[in-house]
Amino acid sequence: MTHNLESDYDCANASADLPDLIAQLQSLQNQHSLSDEQQQLANHLDNQIRFIRNKCDIPKDLS
Repeated sequence: MTHNLESDYDCANASADLPDLIAQLQSLQNQHSLSDEQQQLANHLDNQIRFIRNKCDIPKDLS
């Protein structure tokens, strides 16, 4: 799931979406050197994770 999230995001999906997004981000971060495109994807994933946590009031330590 790397599409853009909107303000009407359904927090009921967070329990499935967050672990997937986090796994994708960690996979990228485990690489030694990221291309510009990979870095942009990592930033996008991080933004989506933050958006879901903020919108759905999920503390960082719970996901």
